[in-house]
Amino acid sequence: MMMSPNLRKFALTLHIIVSVGWIGAVIAYLALVAATMTSNEEQMVRSAYLAMEPITWFALVPLAFASLVTGLVMSLGTPWGLFRHYWVLAKLLLTVIATLVLLSYTKTVSFIANIAANPSSDLSRLMGGGGLLHPGIGLLVLLVIVILSVYKPQGLTRYGWHKQQEKRKVPQP
Repeated sequence: MMMSPNLRKFALTLHIIVSVGWIGAVIAYLALVAATMTSNEEQMVRSAYLAMEPITWFALVPLAFASLVTGLVMSLGTPWGLFRHYWVLAKLLLTVIATLVLLSYTKTVSFIANIAANPSSDLSRLMGGGGLLHPGIGLLVLLVIVILSVYKPQGLTRYGWHKQQEKRKVPQP
């Protein structure tokens, strides 16, 4: 089922908004990680860790799911299709993996935030390391998804090739 042009524009706009929002939330999270790694002030580190939890639960997780859902809507409602082009499948796979990794990391974020919330807890083991690797790779994956969206590398899947051949066939009189 193809979407009408107005519905397609609306869906595309929504997809871009939530996807860019996801990238922005990752950048905000990375800024907090940088604060935990560079600050010698316990209160700054405690505050940064406390801020990571709501960013994770109220921005990162909802935006990841919204990006996944709106991407599926776009692929199923446009000529690109979900299974016709390798770049669409690659975007789907990367988005699913990024979302699953994010979900698996939420427990760690909440655990660290609980430690930081306790004023009597010793933050010395948390200071100097929120870890740039996890959110940094997450940002890199999201940027690869953006690049795939813009450049749309050629390459049809077997299913896409068959669909293309069906369209080319002209009914014989």
